[in-house]
Amino acid sequence: MNSAPSIQKLLDELERLPGVGPKSAQRICYYLLNTEATQAIRLADAIHEVKEQVRFCETCFNYAESEQCDICASPVRSHAQICVVSEPKDIAPIERTGVFSGVYHVLHGVLSPLDGIGPDELKIAELLRRLSSDVPEEVIIATDPNVEGEATAAYLARLIRPLGVKVTRPASGLPVGGDLEYADEVTLGRAMEGRLEI
Repeated sequence: MNSAPSIQKLLDELERLPGVGPKSAQRICYYLLNTEATQAIRLADAIHEVKEQVRFCETCFNYAESEQCDICASPVRSHAQICVVSEPKDIAPIERTGVFSGVYHVLHGVLSPLDGIGPDELKIAELLRRLSSDVPEEVIIATDPNVEGEATAAYLARLIRPLGVKVTRPASGLPVGGDLEYADEVTLGRAMEGRLEI
């Protein structure tokens, strides 16, 4: 591609984005070069605006443009259930299911001693303070079903159970349309343990 310094600078910045390699960076760069200036400016303005206006909700630590996010501020959301997730991005797929009407708490990571991430690096103390002042009926720990997510869930469950709050994990198992012969043992085991009466 052209070695103009401004183009190279844009390519370098695009390649820093997650999931964007050199070819994707080139495609985006070509697109921006060939599009109307107003469209490129709208993109730049949107990036600037989100960096200026978005912060963390004071209650749940989701993204927000005011003190509370839309979910915490909503009068129709139930505070009887708190769903604990690792990152703000984990909220969207749960919301898309349309089956959860409670509120959230974002940890901003999971326990990972090898990476130097312990309880003090996560929003665990904030969760416990929240639970002591506004005791819900249930805390759903929806961290990923991997080693770090499971360790985080087990750690949180040990801290929360003594408060008299029900602690649950989302059931995990076989995908709809999946074949038993292709399921791994852990997934199939979880499906068998989390079976529902029909």
